[in-house]
Amino acid sequence: GQASTLRWTVSNATDITIDQGVGAVQSSGSRQVYPSNSTTYTLVANGPGGSDTRTVTVTVEAPPPPPPAPPPAPAKRTAEDILKSEVQDAYYDYDKSDIREDARAVLTKNADVLKQVFADNPGFMVLVEGHCDERGSAEYNLGLGDKRASSAKDFLVQLGVPADRLKTISYGKERPVCTEANESCYQKNRRAHFSPAQ
Repeated sequence: GQASTLRWTVSNATDITIDQGVGAVQSSGSRQVYPSNSTTYTLVANGPGGSDTRTVTVTVEAPPPPPPAPPPAPAKRTAEDILKSEVQDAYYDYDKSDIREDARAVLTKNADVLKQVFADNPGFMVLVEGHCDERGSAEYNLGLGDKRASSAKDFLVQLGVPADRLKTISYGKERPVCTEANESCYQKNRRAHFSPAQ
């Protein structure tokens, strides 16, 4: 409890006591008390003229409750996490590097995410990877992958993504996501993929 001081002066009394555990006291004095909550102290003085009482209440302010702990901050997702979970691949037609309707929709969403990621992470760069299916020579596909990466990058830049934060690379047919020799598999490999630029 907080320290409070009781003070009293009593004249013509022979016998003075204060309750609440203070006990017998001199005719005048003071006493520090440490009530843990609000307490009324009663002084009783007996003398030739009879008995007299005085009361004093010591009010103890309850200490304010501790402030609530702030909610735990959500784990900040890294730019890499956001790139992996929210930026999707754009797909291309066979032997083409122009942006299809479905790819336009994907890249438009990607642009919004990338703008936010770049705003929040000043040094972060993204690699636009061009990939191809296995048909055609390695050299031919490197050239085609390069066109795909560039067309995806140009589309993003038109939507306001900063060009200096996007690098392009062609992997040609070197990094297929699917290796079966059929069209649905080839389609998965004809793509622009986004990864953190080291």
